[in-house]
Amino acid sequence: MNMKKVKYIYGLLLLSAVLCGSCNKDWVTEQYRQYISFKAPLDNSGVSQISVRYKPDGYVTYRLPVIVSGSTTNERNITVHVRVDSDTLQILNRERYQDRTDFYYRELDAGYFKMPESIDISAGEDIALLDIDFSLVGIDLVDKWVLPLTVVDDPSYNYLSHPRKHYGKALLNVRPFNDYSGIYGGTALKTFFKGYEDDAAMVRSEIPVYVVDEHTVFFYAGTVDENRIDRRNYKIYMAFDSETGNVTLSSDNPNMEFRVTSQPSFLIREAMDATLPYLLHRYVTVSGIAYEYTDYTMVPGTKIEYTVNGVITMERKINTQIPDEDQAIEW
Repeated sequence: MNMKKVKYIYGLLLLSAVLCGSCNKDWVTEQYRQYISFKAPLDNSGVSQISVRYKPDGYVTYRLPVIVSGSTTNERNITVHVRVDSDTLQILNRERYQDRTDFYYRELDAGYFKMPESIDISAGEDIALLDIDFSLVGIDLVDKWVLPLTVVDDPSYNYLSHPRKHYGKALLNVRPFNDYSGIYGGTALKTFFKGYEDDAAMVRSEIPVYVVDEHTVFFYAGTVDENRIDRRNYKIYMAFDSETGNVTLSSDNPNMEFRVTSQPSFLIREAMDATLPYLLHRYVTVSGIAYEYTDYTMVPGTKIEYTVNGVITMERKINTQIPDEDQAIEW
C-alpha cells in the first residue's frame, strides 16, 4: 500500500472520529425545549376520538398520556396542572360549523366525569397517565360531547406547555360503546314511500348506531341522518334481549307515528381472521326489521309516510393480543 493511500485512509478515520464525537455530544445535550403536551391526536373533525365502554354503574377509566417532549430524558420531578378549557371548544365550534349550532360539540357536563387537577411526572420519566373516570349513564348521543382540556401555565410552575397548536390541548370526543353499537351496513335496509313499495328503494350505505344503555341503542329512522337539524325527532330505539334473541324497536315521539310491522331478531357470530391469527371478527346481524313512520318536519305542514324493511349488519374487528378492550377494537 503506497503512502498516499495510507494518508487518505487515516484522514477518513480521523474525520469519522470527529463526527462521532459531535454526535455523542448531541445525544447528551438537549436539542429542543422540554415542553409539556398531551398525546391526543386530532382527526378530520378537529377532535380526538376516544371510545369508552358503557357501564350501567360505576366509572370507566380512560388514561390520557401526558408527555415531556425533547431529545433527552426528563431529569426533573414535575407536577403538571390540567383544567377544562371551554374557550378552545367555543373557538373550534365557531370556526368549523359557523351557524350550524346543532353541529356544535357540547362540553361534557361535569357530572359525567371526574379527574385530578394535577399529575406528577417523576425524574427519569417522560410520560405519565392522567386518569379520567367517566360515568355516562343518561347521556344523549344525538349531541357530540367533548371534554376539552389544557395544560395550565403559571410562572410558579417548573414547566411550560407546548406552544404548538393543539399539543398543549386535548379535545376528547367521548364515544361510549356497548356490544351492539357501531356502524352497521345499511344497503340491505330499504326505505320506500308508503304505497309505492314496488318502486326503487332508498338506502343508506352506513347506519350509525348509538348507545342508550347496556342493552339498548338508537338509530335514525329511514332516510333521516346526522345532517338533519331535526334528527332528534326521529330516534328509533333498539333493545337486545340476549335470552330470546329478539330485538324490540320503539320510539318516544308520538308525532312520528312509529309502528312496528314485524318481530326482528339478532344473531352474533364470531370468526378468527384467515391470515391474521390474532384478529377476531365479531358480526352482529339484525334481521326481520320492518316498521312504518311519518316524517312530519321535512316539508312544513305535510306528512310523508314511509315503510322500511330489511337487515343490518355490523362487523367489529378485535385484536385479541391487546388486553384493554377499547384499544383492542379497531374502530
